[in-house]
Parts: sequence; structure tokens; C-alpha cells
Amino acid sequence: MAFDSTYDVVVVGGGNAGFSAATTAAQAGARVCLVEKAPRHDAGGNTFYTAAAFRCCFDGLADLLPHLYRADGAKGLPGELVESIEMAAYTKEDFHADLNRVTKGRADPVLADILVDNSREAVQWLMDNGARFVLSFNRQAFLVDGKYKFWGGMVMNMAGQGKELFEFHLNTGEKHGVTVHFSCPAVDLVTDSTTNEVIGVKVFRDGKLQSIGAKGGVILASGGFQASPALRAQYLGPGWDLAHVRGSKYNTGDGHAMAEKLGAKLEGNYSGCHSVAWDANSPRASGNRSLTNQYTKSGYPLGIMVNVNGKRFVDEGFDLRNFTYAVFGKEILKQPQGIAFQIWDAEGSKLLRKEEYADDVTTNLRADTLDELADVLVTKGLKDKKRFLETVSEFNNACKSYSRDHPERKFDPAVKDGVSTQGTEKALEIPKSNWAVPLERGPFQAVEVTCGITFTFGGLAVTPNAEVVSEATLGEIGGLWCAGELLGGLFWDNYPGGSGLTMGTVMGRIAGREAAKRAKSRGAGMSVSAGPRGLPV
Repeated sequence: MAFDSTYDVVVVGGGNAGFSAATTAAQAGARVCLVEKAPRHDAGGNTFYTAAAFRCCFDGLADLLPHLYRADGAKGLPGELVESIEMAAYTKEDFHADLNRVTKGRADPVLADILVDNSREAVQWLMDNGARFVLSFNRQAFLVDGKYKFWGGMVMNMAGQGKELFEFHLNTGEKHGVTVHFSCPAVDLVTDSTTNEVIGVKVFRDGKLQSIGAKGGVILASGGFQASPALRAQYLGPGWDLAHVRGSKYNTGDGHAMAEKLGAKLEGNYSGCHSVAWDANSPRASGNRSLTNQYTKSGYPLGIMVNVNGKRFVDEGFDLRNFTYAVFGKEILKQPQGIAFQIWDAEGSKLLRKEEYADDVTTNLRADTLDELADVLVTKGLKDKKRFLETVSEFNNACKSYSRDHPERKFDPAVKDGVSTQGTEKALEIPKSNWAVPLERGPFQAVEVTCGITFTFGGLAVTPNAEVVSEATLGEIGGLWCAGELLGGLFWDNYPGGSGLTMGTVMGRIAGREAAKRAKSRGAGMSVSAGPRGLPV
């Protein structure tokens, strides 16, 4: 077949996974083309909208210090700040335990091993290529008794969050010679008529169909199907077409469709997704490129959530926030009208993250008394004021009952403190298992939230080398790889916060390395450069 242009490797999708694959292949000597559906001004995939937090194994603070930046952009942390940090190591055993717990043991063990074993190297590769990581003081630490106590295992994010992560990837890829085409959706894969191996991709560019050859093959990194209301309703179930889209509006299942047409094996939790408590006043069909992740409303462990009938419906404190935030979106969507209210008193409000709850970010509802707050909530959709006030009263009484039973236990937002609502005199049908303190001191604050969907969990089956698996043969489809949110089998129902981006980089690098190797074996005439640790990069 005659192609309009030919490269060694073609990558479909310009987010974290796609650029990790493209740059890795280019660093291995391949001529790489990355095609992106979105125009340049709207590009970056879901990556652009993230907090750019990466979960990886590390040997304590000393392991990370040489690579960290300060908020002002300078490298290195001052000694007095270092002395004020409490941070435990995050081991492979810790990572496996967290992944196994939140997915209820369903995570593919091979993929889990790949993620955990390669997590530190993946982050180091980003750092070695110039990515600026900072400690997540505002997301993953609380200041307790003069110490910044980090919790939950995930401690770092990119300095400029997702916006900087995308620009970093774009600049790094182009520096290594990656050709990037924006406004260039892939519409079909090109295969060898005899072997069914993938040899290229058809794209729509400059107003016409074009074909791009790929000597080594094609890497699909085009994301999930969360931006398609029809596919959400089909796979996730009724009502999911009403969810708000947190990120890219271009992730509509294109990779699924192209691969399935070739007979790719579908894998994973197709009825599951990552979804969060999201600002009810956010755009419905895509994220906001200015506020991006600030529409997340993750302060629920510090208070309670109620539906429009005034009733609690989840245990807001059953685990640390970065192990619960990805599942509470679907619980909110199940509620009447698909909305809920987060409630705090003056003490809880003090601990809310400004980037999510500042007055220029969200609509804060405030009142000096609970009765007055209930009146405000009625104007926003609360149907049963009496039930709401009863809910708060019952919650407060249960908190006090537990406190009388266990006076030695104190509120500590940086650990699972065990301060609950389950006392001997009073216990709730839906408990709050940690951080349960009465809501008594005004002024009181509320925010209206809905379900924001981030990405879908169902995707393509892959080998340990990121090769897409055939449904018919259960072997790999030659010349086709997959990385990022299109990969299926790892996350089920939930995920540990920060592991999605890490897996995108891990599998993207594997796919890029393998595609470049295949291109070289087919006479592409490449020279392999060594990485900072002497390994092919």
C-alpha cells in the first residue's frame, strides 16, 4: 500500500501515555509521528486537566529530595522545611496492598506487578527529562503540631499540575524529533492483508483522508470513552449520560472501536469508571481549561454529604481521601437529581483546600446557624429541611456518643484516626468510620456537587509488552500496542489516587520501546541512544 507519509512508529493520542510512548521510541532512535484528535489550543487529553500527581514506590523523603522543586520554581527544599516533614517510605508491598484493597482483588496481577515494579523508574525518567516535581503539601499533607504529616503514599505532583505536564511532554517530544499533528483524528488502522499485522493508520487531516505508514507499528493511547454519553449509558448504565465530563471532550472511544474492528480482545471493568464529587456548576460536556482540576470537591472527609432529601448516603470516612474520591462520584449520581451537598462547620472549613473551595472557584453557601443554612439549601434544591436538620443532629449525637466511649482518641486528618459515629449509646446506620466530629460551630458552609467522570476502566487486553491481544488467537496483534486509559484489566470499581498517570507512563514507555525495537528489526536503520542510567530510554 502507498502511504502519504511513513514513520517508524505512529502514536495515536497526545496525553501523558501517548507522549511517554512517543518520546521513549524517539530516544531509542525511531522516527515517530504522534497524531492528536484535538486542535493545539484544546489538546493534552485528560492529562491537561489533572493535578499531575504520580504514585510511585520510594525509600522515604531522602530518596526524593535531590529531585524536588519548591513552589517558586527553585530546585531543592530548605533545611528547615525538610525538618518539618513526616513522610514514610512507600514500598512495593504498600502499593500492592493499596491496589488490591481498592480493586477488591480484581486487578490483573501481571499488570499490577508491571505498575508497581516500574513506578519509581517511570517517575525518575520524567525527572531526568526535566519534569519539575513538588511535594503535594496542599493535597497530601496536613499541618499537625508543627509537622507536615504526609498520608496515603502519594506525595508528589508536577509543579504546574496537568497544564505543565502536557507542555513538558510536548516540548520533550519535539526536542527528540517527534512529529506532532494536531486536529488529526485517527479513523482506522491499516493492516497487512495477509498477516493482519498493523502497518499504519488512516487519519483525517487538512480536510481529507490520509494514510501514515508505521514500520514498527502503531501505539494506541487515545483514552477511554468517558466523553461519549451514548457509550457511557451503554456500558456504565442508565443515568450515566447525565454525568459531567471532568476532562477532554475528545475521549469518545475511538481506540476501542478501531482495535475492536481488528478483532482485539476487550478486557476489564466496562461497567466501571473513575468518577468524583464534582462542582455542580461546572460545564457538562468537558472540563474547564482554566480551572481544570479545581472543580474537584474532595473535602467530604472533613464533614458530611447529604442528598436533596436531607439524608447521608455514604461513609465519608471509610478510607483516606485518595482511596475514596474516585468512587464517590457514582454514589452521588445514584441520588435523586444526581446531586448532593457537602456540609462543614467552622472547624472543618478551616481545613478545606483553597484551590477547590475558594469563593472564586465555587459557589459557597454559608450561614451562621444550621437552620439558616437549611433555608439556603432549600433554594438550591433541598426538599426536606426537617430531615436535613435531623440528619445533622443524629450525626452530632453519634459523634459525641463515640467520644464518651473513647476519650483517648483524637481527630487527626492525616491518618485513619478511628474517630467514628459508632458509639454504644448512639450509632448510625451509615457510619462515618474516621474523622467524625460534631458539626456545631458556625458559620456553616455547604457546596453543591454532582458526578464528574474522569475515565473509564474497560479497555483492551494487552501482553506484558503492551501488545494488544487478539480475541480469536489470544496472541498479540502484530504491530499494535496500547497504553493509558485505553488499557483494560488493571482498575476495577476504584483505583489508588495517582496510579493512572503512573501506569500511563509505565506502559507508554514499554510500548514505545517495543515498537522502536520492532521497527529496527525491520530495517528502519535507527541508532539507539542511552538514557541517564545507561539504559535504553
